[in-house]
Amino acid sequence: MNKNISFEDFKKVDIRIGTIIEVNDFKKARKPAYQIKIDFGTLGIKKTSAQITYLYKKEDLINKQVLAVVNFKPKQIANFMSECLILGIQEGEKVTLLQPKDKVLNGTVVE
Repeated sequence: MNKNISFEDFKKVDIRIGTIIEVNDFKKARKPAYQIKIDFGTLGIKKTSAQITYLYKKEDLINKQVLAVVNFKPKQIANFMSECLILGIQEGEKVTLLQPKDKVLNGTVVE
């Protein structure tokens, strides 16, 4: 599914680096998921849910840096308000998180 967008459209997507600071089971989710808090530096802390339980244990996610879209409108998922979207590669049930190779400052813009 290839949908062309303009470069101006792409520039509207705000992708930042953040560090996962809290992970909890999301018991009300339809599919196994976590509720996650991510520190984006000067942008503050944002919450999200992620169906990444197949490859990642909660304790392994703490202090892991991830890429996330931070300028989507908040989305209600069951009893939880998601404020950003962690980026990953999905292969069936497996989702591999996109991460910087080296540690970078939280809130850094991905261009």
